[in-house]
Amino acid sequence: MEFSKAFFFTRLQYTSGDWNTDQRMPTNLMNSLIEYTTIPVDIEEKVVSLSDKAVFSSPFCYLSGHKLVEFTKQEKENFKAYVQRGGFVFVDDCNHDIDGLFAKSFERQMEELFGANALQKLPNDHALYSCFFEFEDGPPATSVELNGWGDDLVHDYLKAILVNGRIGVLYSNKDYGCEWDYDYRNKRWLAKDNTKFGVNIVVHALTR
Repeated sequence: MEFSKAFFFTRLQYTSGDWNTDQRMPTNLMNSLIEYTTIPVDIEEKVVSLSDKAVFSSPFCYLSGHKLVEFTKQEKENFKAYVQRGGFVFVDDCNHDIDGLFAKSFERQMEELFGANALQKLPNDHALYSCFFEFEDGPPATSVELNGWGDDLVHDYLKAILVNGRIGVLYSNKDYGCEWDYDYRNKRWLAKDNTKFGVNIVVHALTR
């Protein structure tokens, strides 16, 4: 795969809730892209307001939080237009709780923007799980899913909004952001690098 432009990580800032979560995760993920792929990487995380037209210049956006997701009128317009024009948004529920405030309010926003049942179960044999590293069982579990917080479940699939057959919104209740929120220099202590699935997410976003 050849990439003419450097990848950069965009975190979406939205008016409601707590958007600035898991602050070390982007650096860790970008380090993994450098370590495992040939993708040129701009290592500076970009923070862009969802109401700003600058969002349309981003190849990959990340949105997370624990609290209420209630977009403003401009945020709604930009989110919908970005996705429909070919953008990719990875949304991660920091509560890992399908009954939590983030999950319920975010899903309500997606229903308003894209219609009822727009978020669909992503099959575990989807290309996302084999585009770089192989994940034969679908999305890898996180250590935080059974920590007594959230719904105390291991979620065995992700959800997505598809636009013309491609993923426009990838939605996780697994709290990957928290799982990957550590200094990348500490990965050497892990038996298995848990950020590899993040590499798949970015590669899929850039090559679909």
